[in-house]
Amino acid sequence: MFDSDIQRHEAELSALVRGGRFLVIGGAGSIGQAVTCEIFKRKPRALHVVDISENNMVELVRDIRSTLGYIDGDFRTFAIDCGSREFSALMAAERGYDYVLNLSALKHVRSEKDPFTLMRMIDVNVLNTISTIAQARTGGARKYFCVSTDKAANPVNMMGASKRIMEMFLMRASETLPISTARFANVAFSDGSLLHGFNQRFAKRQPISAPNDVRRYFVTPQESGELCLSSCLLGDNRDIFFPKLSEQLDLTRFSDIAVRYLQSLGFEPFECASEDEARERATELIATKRWPVYFFASDTTGEKDFEEFYTGRETLDMQRFDSIGVIKSAPEYDTEKLGHFLGTIERLRSQPIWGKPDLVELFSYMIPEFQHKETGKYLDGRM
Repeated sequence: MFDSDIQRHEAELSALVRGGRFLVIGGAGSIGQAVTCEIFKRKPRALHVVDISENNMVELVRDIRSTLGYIDGDFRTFAIDCGSREFSALMAAERGYDYVLNLSALKHVRSEKDPFTLMRMIDVNVLNTISTIAQARTGGARKYFCVSTDKAANPVNMMGASKRIMEMFLMRASETLPISTARFANVAFSDGSLLHGFNQRFAKRQPISAPNDVRRYFVTPQESGELCLSSCLLGDNRDIFFPKLSEQLDLTRFSDIAVRYLQSLGFEPFECASEDEARERATELIATKRWPVYFFASDTTGEKDFEEFYTGRETLDMQRFDSIGVIKSAPEYDTEKLGHFLGTIERLRSQPIWGKPDLVELFSYMIPEFQHKETGKYLDGRM
């Protein structure tokens, strides 16, 4: 999707990477791995990767060694939490990075279900962002990049709202450190995604289920890495990059993807009337090259019928790139609101227990237009 833009700016991108020291936080996730590979293949002076997933980090290194090989630059990985004392010690020991890219996030709508996971989502998506920006600034970074999400535009779920609040803190921090970000679509077959689940269900000979009324945009892992690196190195302070809508990027129903996915593997989808039927008939149907599927109307909390990358209130630059749009953000933020948010979170976390309504109320205060869709049903209650 971004080939023409990458080719046009390749000399600039490569020169910036070759001369830079990079830290990728959350680099073992699907997007983080893609970004890490985009940096590695342009031969940086230093590329350090931080992630709490030790196993995914191992796979990242094996994947890079098996495809791109080696570079003269300093490439290292660290299995640590970016909110930990160990991370602070790493930042002090390395004496700063030119570019800090934060790809860590709790990204699932299923994180809506309880106040404890929600609080960790706030910790990862908002508080860790604030602290790593401060550490990047202290270390003399030229630029800080933090990934956002299309779900931050007119959010209806807590995950998208947490990223919108994160963007507010980014605007405040941009007064003292250049910052850019990106909103983009679902990354096809990324870890934990529904499409990744299709692979898992197929490998385990299990039924596939999907909503038939939810439409999403999808980008490939490589496209996600290219968009993030472009925003980090080519974006001006406060720029938010997003993919332009085109024939290559259309809203697609999950159920339609499931049908095409199974047909590409030589199976004909067999639509079942219930989860029970799909489970019970799996062995019988698969033996005859038919795959049990269960399609349903979505009724779980936090689902949005369609996705969008920007709101009508945001200023767009659609001319600079062929396939990338840019939201030009003014440094607008409400200091009192940001202080209230941090104070409320600190107060809630000091209590032995807190409730989901406390967090929904706080998010609604921060984002008055927030339309939280609470149905009492969650994705963990689905097959």
